[in-house]
Amino acid sequence: MSIFEGLEPKRVYDYFEQFLSIPRETYNTKAASDYCVAFAKEHGLWVKQDDANNVIIKKPGTPGYENSEALILQGHLDMVCAKDPDLEFDFTKDAIEAYVEDGYVKAKGTTLGADNGIALGIILAILESDDIPHPPIEALFTSDEEDGLLGAEALDMSEFTATKLLNIDGEVEGVLTIGCAGGIRLAVHLPIEKEMAEGTSVEIRVRGLLGGHSGAEIHLQRGNAHKMLGRLLNRIREKVDYRLVFMEGGKQDNVIAFDSKAVIIVDPADAAKVKEMVCEMERIFSDEFMGEEPGLKVTLKEETGVRAEALDKASTDRAVDFLIILPNGVLEYSRKLEGIVESSLNVGAVHTTDTHFTTVHYLRSSVDTRNEQLWEKMQVCAKMAGGEIELLTKFVAWPMRLDTKLQNIMSETYREMFGKDVVIDNLHAGLEPARFVLKKPELECVSFGPNLAEVHSVNERMEIASVERTWKYILEILKKCK
Repeated sequence: MSIFEGLEPKRVYDYFEQFLSIPRETYNTKAASDYCVAFAKEHGLWVKQDDANNVIIKKPGTPGYENSEALILQGHLDMVCAKDPDLEFDFTKDAIEAYVEDGYVKAKGTTLGADNGIALGIILAILESDDIPHPPIEALFTSDEEDGLLGAEALDMSEFTATKLLNIDGEVEGVLTIGCAGGIRLAVHLPIEKEMAEGTSVEIRVRGLLGGHSGAEIHLQRGNAHKMLGRLLNRIREKVDYRLVFMEGGKQDNVIAFDSKAVIIVDPADAAKVKEMVCEMERIFSDEFMGEEPGLKVTLKEETGVRAEALDKASTDRAVDFLIILPNGVLEYSRKLEGIVESSLNVGAVHTTDTHFTTVHYLRSSVDTRNEQLWEKMQVCAKMAGGEIELLTKFVAWPMRLDTKLQNIMSETYREMFGKDVVIDNLHAGLEPARFVLKKPELECVSFGPNLAEVHSVNERMEIASVERTWKYILEILKKCK
């Protein structure tokens, strides 16, 4: 029996369940892409798969819609793969274990992948149907969205005749997104020197934070484990001489870091002081977050009589100094839409190699020149710390276009169905329409979707009632696109 038995729309959940067992981490989307190709062939639909694993499937309009303008339905194949640090789970082969609780679909110890698996289920259910009125559909399944919109970047738009696109990648029901921030992904590499250190090894870990999406949830001011651990290391440094063995945490730059770990070596006589400061800092963090990080823990493990290679004093200081000065979080709010973030930064990953202490960052702004300003700020920070900056990916914003025909259809339909107005939004996160519009400027795009919460974290969940409402809403939109 399906875990989604009794949930509607049934076929949407059937397909969503299929994707729970298909590997879909960014850069590993071939299996999911092939599944879409096989689906199209099974249903006798035109299909094309490119070298980037993007898939286009075309379906003619239903009776009465044969000559209507085509409509693009679009979602992305990949997902952010995060898990509880202590959970044994392999995203390349293990199926996500979903369950239903309190009106939501959740996953046990991992991300759920509803971002953007629910879009895949919705689109395939429409393509499969023989009783849903719709114009010609040009369905688009893109790869590697979560790491710089790379599938959209590689896409050849010449196959599309449509000038309207529904991006089903929203996370708040009743919100129509008509623009998004641009982004810059970068790494800072601080050169380090190492030496042998002896004493008591102390592992310090900041963990249990809520984390979340560094664009959609940056305004919630959640704790960043890397910044918090850097603050703690600085506090310890003020009273105790130590050497940093390593610091590590985080995989994705677009995830607010929820777990970060460092190992230091101290004189055995100072180990008690370190423990005292760790406990004190846990209390300070808890007080500062005022209950909004309920799972926060700062843990400590000691091992005596350790001799290990560690960063020398200058390198240790350089790494801690950089953690303190690097900007993170919301920088500017929009001057057009009240309460909407314009510019922000996130340090998502930290790791230590034999030669470098490296941090990985995601910069966002809905104003491209502001992103350039953030880039300059990070360059100066890297320079002050004696490091080098590496550009990983850069993409432009999706400029807002108000009162397009597609937006008006969707706004009117929502008002008719639910008796209230939609919210028009400019999202503080990268969305693929930014790439599509750059290649096809006449394209009208709107992004929307059902209620998802805490995506990119192990607390990700999808509201069941919202999925059903969103499905019915899409079907009404299809009827009106004649």
